[in-house]
Amino acid sequence: MRSLGLFLLPCVVAVVVHILLVTDRAAFLLDFKVSDEASAHEVLVGVLSARHHHDLRQAIRDTWSGYLREHPLFQNRVQVKFIIGQHGCPIPEEDREDPYSCSLLNLTEKAAGEEMAILSVPEASALIPAADVSAVSLDFKVWHPVVITQLGVFTNSPRQEFRGNVTVKLFQVDQEEAVVTARFNTASPGTCVNRVCYKPVEQFILPKGFEGTLLWESQDLPGLTIVNVSRVQLNDGGGVLKLGSIEEGTLPHRSALGFPGLAGGFTFSVYDSEALSEMLRGRPARLRSHLDTVRAEDTVLEQESQQHGDLVFVDVVDTYRNVPSKLLQFYKWSVGNADFSLLLKTDDDCYIDVDAVLMKIDHKGLKRNNFWWGNFRQSWAVDRTGKWQELEYASPAYPAFACGSGYVVSRDLVEWLASNAGTLKAYQGEDVSMGIWMAAVGPRKYQDSGWLCEKECYVDMLSSPQHTAEELRSLWDRKRACGDPCGCPWGYH
Repeated sequence: MRSLGLFLLPCVVAVVVHILLVTDRAAFLLDFKVSDEASAHEVLVGVLSARHHHDLRQAIRDTWSGYLREHPLFQNRVQVKFIIGQHGCPIPEEDREDPYSCSLLNLTEKAAGEEMAILSVPEASALIPAADVSAVSLDFKVWHPVVITQLGVFTNSPRQEFRGNVTVKLFQVDQEEAVVTARFNTASPGTCVNRVCYKPVEQFILPKGFEGTLLWESQDLPGLTIVNVSRVQLNDGGGVLKLGSIEEGTLPHRSALGFPGLAGGFTFSVYDSEALSEMLRGRPARLRSHLDTVRAEDTVLEQESQQHGDLVFVDVVDTYRNVPSKLLQFYKWSVGNADFSLLLKTDDDCYIDVDAVLMKIDHKGLKRNNFWWGNFRQSWAVDRTGKWQELEYASPAYPAFACGSGYVVSRDLVEWLASNAGTLKAYQGEDVSMGIWMAAVGPRKYQDSGWLCEKECYVDMLSSPQHTAEELRSLWDRKRACGDPCGCPWGYH
């Protein structure tokens, strides 16, 4: 008898939970009927979506968006729109600088094994003593594998000789140990050519995507000699290197090892030049094929828009780096084309518990001005490498920003963003950009951990990101079956 009771216990619990959920939902709907005197669409939901994410958009239509659209009490309260970049990137991913942008990898062929100098100094007057500067650095990125063969310093005497004590180091970004090092002094200046003294270094292949820093450090007087970059021609090896800004007046990066500039040179060669030649030979065919793909995608999107009527096309090229601009353009559209009090922003891979969101708006009185409701990251470190690389924002940490899986802002904030969209700077991601933009306004933040930042699952979550279309449907089906998107007591899948 005791074992039978234990066996039946989960079923009893499930029934009780289901009754409570139904009762609570009914109470919520009754309360909503009384309080629903809002405008036609009190809440506008903007879903950031990539052009090719048809399956994710359909999964949302089949789940929480479809529920809102068909519900007699919600269909006039909430409007859902997918935010799509009007233009596909015309450049194949293989021919871009990185997969997150739409910048052509502008390369030209170079002879195999040809050693090149990053610069030559035609006149001594182009060299300048770097007063009160003991460290100078140059950031660079590799677009095709190269080998650094020599490091060098500028001569600093009328006879094109080097006098002093300078160390030159090559670092990988965010690494403390140098990849290679060369030391120069009066007794051992290296080989001087065209006002640059060189020393050979151990040769390493720097792969595509390598981000490095060259650092010149002076240990004594007369210190470093730098070059007036307007007087010399820099050599990027036909585009295999992207050199950081070293023009006069450049603000040092927050984690810069030295003052931006050149206190010497280096020589390098292109590695595997045959692979580079083959890649360039295949580019025209790839471009034609990719343009056909983009045009076909345009047709599919037009058909999808006509069928569902829930796409908003904004005038940006649809890439990750353009997502902040994409969001700003949607804010402009929303102010001119939608009647709403609150705007909920989410992504197309996110589950949203729309019942819980609307219930909180009503029961906690969240319809306010100058209001931002989300799960805020604070003192979040600024990345210098990778997908979230940020080279424009000078501080080591971002202002507080809401996780991108879901947040709600009041209409007055959207209007401010829309009116300033032409001047607001877009940073590396839309969530951190939003935090920087909002720091100028100082909205009242309502912290709510229910808007999850990572792919997790809790019964009381408001949103959860990074799901596949199949996972979105499973979460929603479980939510509708037993009230728990994470799993039902009777094992519903």
